[in-house]
Amino acid sequence: MKGTMIGLVKEVRAPGAVLREIPIPLCGPDEVLVKVKATSICGTDVHIYKWDKWAESVVVTPNVFGHEFAGVVEEIGNQVTNVKIGDHVSAEGHMVCGVCKACRTGNAHVCPNTVSFGITAPGCFTEYAVVKASNVIINKRDMPFELACLQDPLGNAVQTVLAGDIVGKSVVIIGTGPIGLMAVAVAKASGAGGVIAVDVNAYRLSLAKQMGADYTINSREESMVDAIRSYTRGEGAEVVLEMSGYPDAIRDGFEASASAARVSLLGIPTQEVAIDLSRHIIFKGLRVEGITGRRMYQTWYQLKGLLDQDRIDLKPLITHTFSLKDYEKAFELMISGQCGKIVFLHDTDEALSTLKECVIHG
Repeated sequence: MKGTMIGLVKEVRAPGAVLREIPIPLCGPDEVLVKVKATSICGTDVHIYKWDKWAESVVVTPNVFGHEFAGVVEEIGNQVTNVKIGDHVSAEGHMVCGVCKACRTGNAHVCPNTVSFGITAPGCFTEYAVVKASNVIINKRDMPFELACLQDPLGNAVQTVLAGDIVGKSVVIIGTGPIGLMAVAVAKASGAGGVIAVDVNAYRLSLAKQMGADYTINSREESMVDAIRSYTRGEGAEVVLEMSGYPDAIRDGFEASASAARVSLLGIPTQEVAIDLSRHIIFKGLRVEGITGRRMYQTWYQLKGLLDQDRIDLKPLITHTFSLKDYEKAFELMISGQCGKIVFLHDTDEALSTLKECVIHG
């Protein structure tokens, strides 16, 4: 398909982003071209928009960013056999080499040669996106696009929650951003015992209750460690899922964990974190692991099973929708924390044509 489209571009290595008229990407022989219908803002996109140390070290510019999307296949390459035109799809955003040791031993999610959609390759905050056919996830046609675009972050939550035994265990989720809120629902659906949500944001703690949290802790108002110990009768939490990335919260998570607990770390710190290895980990016999992305493609099948059988409901998470032209308002709201998941709706032709007119003619 020839022509141009509007994309939200990280143009310079500084805070912010701009709308630009850019070429519609060409579809390669093993790729598919997707008409984007809905996208959502990820915490990673906020890192990119704010341009922090992590973004500075990883992100390629200029580049269309965004990696959480749903849409309809418009074109397919001549080697593609697993996808057809008209399919409703999302996609795994990690494009891996397939031949390294990690890929060949079931650990493609940590492939050292990964190219990341919307981070080091063009993403989805635009009208059309190209993805590898091997990365395509086909969605049920009756799944609304605004829900289908949430599957990528849901995968982060699913991998974090299900990285170890959870049935009947006390689970602490530190950080109730969108992925933390999804983790609450996944933990409940997967048979966890008491699910405890921790944050400093009262708005998001109220959302955690809606998603199924049994107990919430505002760590700005009370000690997270003391409250968790009290709730667990002095034992500490058997599973700690750290989603915030804040150094103090990470340290408190280790402090509040039970002996022989599992601590899974998904939050991305923007600075080094000092912990007492002897007291916090070694002598407590903790199992500690880093979580990134989704296991390819085990996690996708797990999250599809939860969604398709209505084991979890993501609708309460979508608190705001915007047109892409209002991206500044959307990111300001996301940064404020007074929201759940923010979704851009791309499927209004009138809105897109108006947006293109604004970008081209100023």
